[in-house]
Amino acid sequence: AKADTDRVVTIWRECLAESKGPYLFGKAPCMADAMFAPVASRFKTYDVKLDAACAKYRDTILAMPFMQEWIVGASAEPDEVEEL
Repeated sequence: AKADTDRVVTIWRECLAESKGPYLFGKAPCMADAMFAPVASRFKTYDVKLDAACAKYRDTILAMPFMQEWIVGASAEPDEVEEL
């Protein structure tokens, strides 16, 4: 998992450095940000230590309205599904 985490962080760092953020490819969110939204959530859940730029990006993604809606919806899901 460490190698996967390191690869994601490298991608985020390179994209943010090139684009100047706040999103991976500039001032507006794009499909790449949508693709990494669940990763941002997992990084938060598992308390993955990030540098300041990556932590800011993670927090930017998690603060987006669609993410807030997704988080609220997920928290309403049961912990266990009876038929499973």
